[in-house]
Amino acid sequence: MSTAQYGILVVEDDFRIADIHKAFIEQSDGFYVVGMARNGSEAKALMAEHADTIQLILLDAYLPDVEGLELLWAIRRDYVHVDIVMVTAAREVETISEALRGGVFDYLIKPIEVTRMSQMLSRFRRERAALANRVEMNQDELDQVLARLQPNEPPRPATRSLPKGVDRLTLRRVVDALAAAQDSLTAMQVARTMGASRSTARRYLEFLVAEQAVNAELGYGDVGRPERRYRLLAAAKGWLEAL
Repeated sequence: MSTAQYGILVVEDDFRIADIHKAFIEQSDGFYVVGMARNGSEAKALMAEHADTIQLILLDAYLPDVEGLELLWAIRRDYVHVDIVMVTAAREVETISEALRGGVFDYLIKPIEVTRMSQMLSRFRRERAALANRVEMNQDELDQVLARLQPNEPPRPATRSLPKGVDRLTLRRVVDALAAAQDSLTAMQVARTMGASRSTARRYLEFLVAEQAVNAELGYGDVGRPERRYRLLAAAKGWLEAL
C-alpha cells in the first residue's frame, strides 16, 4: 500500500528560509510542496487554485501585505480542511495565544531545529492516518490522537528496552556527559568526558538522536571545519528517566 501524500503550502517572505523549508519537506516521507507564497495575496491565490491538494500550511506571522494572524483567521474561515503551523520569529505571548485560539496544529519559533520540524511532520502524518477512513472513535482512541503534549511518547514500561549492542550503563554515561555540559558537545568531547573511544561515543550519540532525545547540529571548530555537535533536548526528560 502506497504512503499517503500530503501537500504543503509554504507562506514565507524570506526566499532563503522558504527554500530551506522546501528542501526539508521534499526529503520528508509523505509530504510535497504544492506552492510557495511570498505574501498574503499569493497565499490566497494559491489556496483558491490548489485547495483540494493542500492539507498543511506553514505560515509566517510577518508578511509584507498582511498580518500572519489575520491570514490565519481567513484561512480558518474559508478552508476548514487545512491545518496550519505557524513558523515564525514571533515570540510574544499575545501572538502565540491568538494562534492557539485559531487552532494552529503547531507553533515553531525561528530559528527552527531540524529535529523539531521533523517531529511536527511525523505527528501530522500520524494524526491524519489515525483519522483517515474512520466514522467513529471510542474515548481511548481519541485520547491517543489528542495526546499532543507527548506526541512521540506512547506508554512505556518502567525500564526502557534497548536494542542489541546498546549498553545501558554506557548510554547513561553519554547522557550524563551531555547533561553536565553548559553547551553542545562534539563526539570527541563526550568520549573524553566518559573515558571511551570517539567511535563509541558517536554511535551512542547517534542512537539518542534517532530516539529524539538529543539534537545534532553543525558547528565550526578552531580550524573552521564543520563538526557535528550534540545537545540534550528538554523534551527528552521522560525518555531518559526510563534508562
